[in-house]
Amino acid sequence: MRKRYRLLLSLLVPALFFFSGRSYVAGQEKKPSAGKETRWSDPATWPNNKVPAAGDKVTIAAGKDVLLDVSPPALGGLTIDGKLSFADNKDLELTTEWVMLHGELEIGTEAKPHTRKATITLTDNVKGEDISGTGGTNDKVDRGIMLMGGTLNLHGSTTNTWTKLSATANAGATSIQVLDAKGWKVGDEIVLASTDFDPRQAERRTIAAIRGNTITLDKKLDYMHFGKITFDVDERGEVAMLTRNVRLQASADAAEAPFYGGHVMAMGTSKMYVEGVEFQRMGQNLTLARYPIHWHLVGDAKGQYIKNASLHDTYNRCVTVHGTNFLRVENNVTYNTVGHCFFLEDGIEHGNEFVKNLAIQIKCHTSKACVPTNLAPNGEIDSANRQAIRTASMSGKDTLLPSDNTVAAFWITNPDNSFIDNVAAGSDANGFWFSLPEHPIGKFLGTDIAQNIWPRSTKLAGFRGNVAHSNFDGLMLDRNINVENVFGLAGPSYMPKDNSNPNGKSVDALFENFTTYKNRNGGVWSRGERHVFRNLKSADNAIGFTSSTGSFGDDIYTSLVEDSLFVGETDNIGNPVTPEEKAYGRSLPKRLIPDYPIHAYEYYDYRHDVVNTTFVNFQDNKQRGSGALSWLLYTGAGVTTENTVTRAKFVNAKPVYLPKIDTRFDSDNRNATAYRTLAIHDLDGSTTGIPDSYVLFHDGENDSVATDDTCKIQPTWNASVCAGDIGRIQFAVGRAGPTRGAGLALRDVAVRSTAPARAGGPAPGAAAGRGAGAPRAGGAGPGARAGGAGGAAQPIVLSRNGKDFKLTTNGTTVRAGTEIRVKTERQEVPISLVEMAKDSWVVFELPGFTNATSGKQQDSLDALRKATETSYFKGPDAVWVKLVIPTAPKGVGRDQFGPLDTQTSIVVSR
Repeated sequence: MRKRYRLLLSLLVPALFFFSGRSYVAGQEKKPSAGKETRWSDPATWPNNKVPAAGDKVTIAAGKDVLLDVSPPALGGLTIDGKLSFADNKDLELTTEWVMLHGELEIGTEAKPHTRKATITLTDNVKGEDISGTGGTNDKVDRGIMLMGGTLNLHGSTTNTWTKLSATANAGATSIQVLDAKGWKVGDEIVLASTDFDPRQAERRTIAAIRGNTITLDKKLDYMHFGKITFDVDERGEVAMLTRNVRLQASADAAEAPFYGGHVMAMGTSKMYVEGVEFQRMGQNLTLARYPIHWHLVGDAKGQYIKNASLHDTYNRCVTVHGTNFLRVENNVTYNTVGHCFFLEDGIEHGNEFVKNLAIQIKCHTSKACVPTNLAPNGEIDSANRQAIRTASMSGKDTLLPSDNTVAAFWITNPDNSFIDNVAAGSDANGFWFSLPEHPIGKFLGTDIAQNIWPRSTKLAGFRGNVAHSNFDGLMLDRNINVENVFGLAGPSYMPKDNSNPNGKSVDALFENFTTYKNRNGGVWSRGERHVFRNLKSADNAIGFTSSTGSFGDDIYTSLVEDSLFVGETDNIGNPVTPEEKAYGRSLPKRLIPDYPIHAYEYYDYRHDVVNTTFVNFQDNKQRGSGALSWLLYTGAGVTTENTVTRAKFVNAKPVYLPKIDTRFDSDNRNATAYRTLAIHDLDGSTTGIPDSYVLFHDGENDSVATDDTCKIQPTWNASVCAGDIGRIQFAVGRAGPTRGAGLALRDVAVRSTAPARAGGPAPGAAAGRGAGAPRAGGAGPGARAGGAGGAAQPIVLSRNGKDFKLTTNGTTVRAGTEIRVKTERQEVPISLVEMAKDSWVVFELPGFTNATSGKQQDSLDALRKATETSYFKGPDAVWVKLVIPTAPKGVGRDQFGPLDTQTSIVVSR
């Protein structure tokens, strides 16, 4: 862990923690603030009978109730042990270096919101003040409102915080139409979210005139902002109101480097009730725990909230929830912010509700570009220096946490929090990012309470109605943070259990009614098991959906997408900029690779099901290829023949597209071995026209040995469609148990894995099976190894019906009822079959081999062909073997667990 993260707050006073269940409380008791109300302007209010002057450090004593009825001169600091409230009969401003709140600060109430303008401005004329007088390093807190057992009651009058366009606003327009402008007025500042791939197309404007829901702007729009429901996908751009009558801000000098804004921090038994407030120039860049608004180790905060607020031009997050539970974060808008915006800090936070929040233009840094750790095609990154880029990304020299270089609008470290109807509209990297530690980290690392909390196994409290657009990736459900605050591209997964313990029974994590569009890379990326996406709507993304396994086949399925819709290109043409885009007539998701093949759904490893889903507008054109169903480009990780599709519908959409291998499109950075051996099982024929058929890769160069003249060749798909039982042949010893950490190259796994060891399984990141050096070959499946002298270095060529097939790994797809010649210089060859139906068989001829180590010996080739069990026959110049599947597989799609387990095998030698 980096040094500055170790320097966790000592707080401003000693803290006492106690735990009850999963709640915890820190701090001191709130002091009572009873007393007769007196006016700030009245000299009798003050002990020396003098109204505070400029630069004074003012204290409102316990028992005092002061009404701010004037705008005082700039103060040197304000301590509130009693109560300070703002009068609501005039506009007021309070300027101070800081506020220490033990009592109560009130601007309006929930029952009676403030109606006049009220502004608190935090200055920093005296640097590094020791507020508590203890001299501790972390006591030097400038520009803060610090609650030490106090109560902050801020209630502005704004409730209509954001709406959507009701019609498209074209570039050059001076007015816009919105769904609801109630309460908005001339002089208010608004921001239009980007509706294209570029998050910087968000535009801030001032209302010059307003009539009903028609808003006249102070200046023309630079970009088109889409305002329609297109192909049943709601891509109407959001319009957020930034202005509030109650404002917290840092003074204007905070807008310059080092971007040292104001902050609000509630500690211990403090309480915050904040609504209708504008936060501007808040957050202290690259400073831990100095955020615009921050619940810090409050514990049970039931009843507290921030709602109807705007947070814009902030330098360090938006809303931070740390060690705090049961908050309501609702109907807030953010714009032009740095670092993870809505931020659950340590992974212990639970029961919080994030409802209808809108985040626009979330940046990694104040000015420069991100250095993200993500999967991107080689053609749009410096692939030759990929590792150096990731090292720079994780160095943390110019981000608060390494993950801020791959910034998220919503950073989620515990699934036991609800996210309902939120919008991530324009993050430099991720919209929603579930990055789950094994146990809570940070302040809770190694604590007793943390050991009983398992975020990676915790059930999902609620994720529905959310929207992600104009990001790099819309929803990232992977790349889990570890104790060093770094993460990898593979490794520990989200696998929810019924008791939130890794040893519990697997349960579904349901993601409902999620809309993801105009994301430059993926609409959804997930890793784990039992992830269900229902009524997913994905449109105008480079890739609609990708999911990776967590247990490598030990669960009944990895992901299920059902009752969903994918649209390749809608009526939202965006704002074409490059020559290729202008010629094409619409913006492209990957400007550096303008011919990138857009596709709706990427299959990956172990098992993914698509059910009752519609695909629209995936057709090749002169600009790029396209197709609805595809595979992760170009994976070398393990695959299964039981990735399925059923009840699919295609409207102006090519059902399948498996692009030929092109290193510019490659994001897996392996050897494409699994990609060459992929299979899609069409259960009902709705994709291929042939029920119970399989789509296999067939590009003329990497054809499958399972394909023959009975299969239907689909040249525009780069695929063949074959009926019959398709399984997988492995020229390796099958796995002994589950595999860990094999989804992507292990070099991409985080520096230190924190995944719990599984009973009977290898250590995290190691391959299971019969050898520690086992390859992670796609066709062979994780954990398989080549056997015998010579090992995997000697190639294998399969020959069938007079045609040779290159074997690019230790395994490939195979069709039941076929005879195959095996040509190799290996001294020993193990052969095994997996994922095939009972009584299916394959015959192999191995020229130059003389012995078999198992199976029943037959006395003739004819007897071998008639055999009903795994057998072999020693011919004069070859060994012939017949592998027969003795029992139904335990594999995905046919029974319950264990798809990679060998069903039958034999070893032949020279």
